[in-house]
Amino acid sequence: MTVPLRDPVAAQRRTVATLVGAQAFGALGITIGVATASLLAKDLSRSEALAGTAQTAQVLGAAVASWLLARLMSARGRRVGLVTGYLLGASGAGLAVLAGVTRSMPLLLVGAALIGSTSSANYASRYAATDLAPTESRGRALSIVVWATTIGAVAGPNLTGPSAQLARRLDIPTLTGPFAIGAVGMLVAALVVAIRLRPDPLLLARELHADAADVRAPVLPSPGIVAVLRERPGIAAAMAGLAAAHAVMVSVMVMTPLHMEHGGSSLRIIGVVISVHVLGMYGFAPLVGMAADRLGRPRVLAFGGAVLLVSLLLCAMSPTGTSDQIFGGLFFLGVGWSICTVSASTLIAEQAPLEALTDVQGTADLVMSLAAAIGGAASGVIVGEYGFSVLSGYASIFALVVLAAAGYVGVLARRTPTPAL
Repeated sequence: MTVPLRDPVAAQRRTVATLVGAQAFGALGITIGVATASLLAKDLSRSEALAGTAQTAQVLGAAVASWLLARLMSARGRRVGLVTGYLLGASGAGLAVLAGVTRSMPLLLVGAALIGSTSSANYASRYAATDLAPTESRGRALSIVVWATTIGAVAGPNLTGPSAQLARRLDIPTLTGPFAIGAVGMLVAALVVAIRLRPDPLLLARELHADAADVRAPVLPSPGIVAVLRERPGIAAAMAGLAAAHAVMVSVMVMTPLHMEHGGSSLRIIGVVISVHVLGMYGFAPLVGMAADRLGRPRVLAFGGAVLLVSLLLCAMSPTGTSDQIFGGLFFLGVGWSICTVSASTLIAEQAPLEALTDVQGTADLVMSLAAAIGGAASGVIVGEYGFSVLSGYASIFALVVLAAAGYVGVLARRTPTPAL
């Protein structure tokens, strides 16, 4: 018996609304610890050179989880994959609290790596928003879910102060308070997805595709990633732009709390700066999505690379402590990241074939996270040896990669039409 297909328009509206709620709580769970992760790592390791290792572990964890969750989604759908990512992240936040209590740096790194699973789930959510979206509005659908991160991501760092009070009540180290709150946020995100992401957008998209296809045509197996990239080089270029932009953002952002602490900035002010940065990352995403749909993804990606270069110039000029330059630099760092991420992710979503959709998207996030891990790992050493200004110069290399990727995608777009799913 044939099961009637559900209304894709109604399913798309429910999917986006569900992802908005989950993204908000998931983002709170991740970003509330951003302002203190490097400080906790420095405290446990007693080394400024190792201050960035917690963020590096989180990024590496996100890289591994991106691949694993992509495989899980390919087999079981978006809902199972997203719930798994949020639950793993919540367990990692709990381990981070335990690491602070037991003064264990290795335990902190394990916890941070697991928190990366929630990052991967949030990354995958933006792609899930495009599963049922029409071609002409994919950028907007994706950007709405990215924008939803603003709700939790801006609130998260601003809860750094109250989290200290919570830590005192729970009799745990002050720097672990944000992770305790973060674990709750991730658990709520998992609950929202588990209850409301029905029908599963990826599984429904496959049903619609199978129904529309010629029943006499053979079922195509999933091609390998190498074959897809060879056939559609625009995906590889978009991956490069996405990864380079993420490397810029992570390498500078993770060292900003330390740069400010050196000048005597309080934990509250550091949290405000991170909030401003996160506002830039997510607050304007819908505008970016509309621009990507109307002006073209390559043009918007190139503009994002230019914004990143401006942000790095401001960061390079910032003195230690609190300054207008660090506020402006971190804000534009977030804006540039948003522009690049929305435009590059939309390119990947629309060019990947349906039979390899999750594999391509998971690989894109894997490459993105590995590039950020390289940037984050080097950032602590660079700041420790040469200073924050040199770090900004180092990050500009990645920003130039974004511009090159945008130019290449633009050339390909003029030569060939966008391939259909």
